[in-house]
Amino acid sequence: MAEQLPLAFEFRTSQTFNDFLPGGNAETVRHLQNCAEGDGESLIFLWGAHGLGKSHLLQACCQQAHQLGRTAFYFDFIPADLPSPSLLSGLDQFDLVCLDGIRPIIGNPDWELALFNFFNQHRANDRQMVLSAECPPEQLPTLLPDLKTRLNWGLTLKLKALPDDDKINALVLKAKQLGFQLSPQVSRFLLTRCNRDLASLWHILAQLDQASLAARRKLTVPFLKQILSQHPEE
Repeated sequence: MAEQLPLAFEFRTSQTFNDFLPGGNAETVRHLQNCAEGDGESLIFLWGAHGLGKSHLLQACCQQAHQLGRTAFYFDFIPADLPSPSLLSGLDQFDLVCLDGIRPIIGNPDWELALFNFFNQHRANDRQMVLSAECPPEQLPTLLPDLKTRLNWGLTLKLKALPDDDKINALVLKAKQLGFQLSPQVSRFLLTRCNRDLASLWHILAQLDQASLAARRKLTVPFLKQILSQHPEE
């Protein structure tokens, strides 16, 4: 591949392994940590439903690798704004490459060929890669059979949903990281009234933090009811 400077990406400082509540995913997290440290699988394919924390874990991999002095790159594919396949140029020299949500590039002939070639070069350089999608690799409708074979070469891990008790613990932990207290009672109420995927819950927590600061009130169930009644779409 022709050398070029890959796009820079911004570390999401709140998305580290320490900030992730594993629940039933402890083994999956260990595999990802080992990969980030350079001691694990050369390819991990992480899959699971939207909102379970795949992006968080891929960011965590890059941050852990970076802290150890390894070069790392993260990119999240957005269907409405796909980059050119030239994004991959030069990335074969990175110790760890994390490509998040690859489904939008599957079925695109130029992207599939570029990913296939990149995969071969990156692997030949003895580097590591983590990919994610909402389905396992064998269910991706690839046009290039050899690419599907490559995607199945590595370790495939399914990210499991957290049970409610673990989600409550995760909400309390996330609120603490944001700098405010959230009781288990308020957390449980959130689960009964709001979207239950973690990404939506984190978004709501940030809004609640702002509302609490503006009103100078603690987040109690009555106050939460008041806030949600003003924003029923949440």
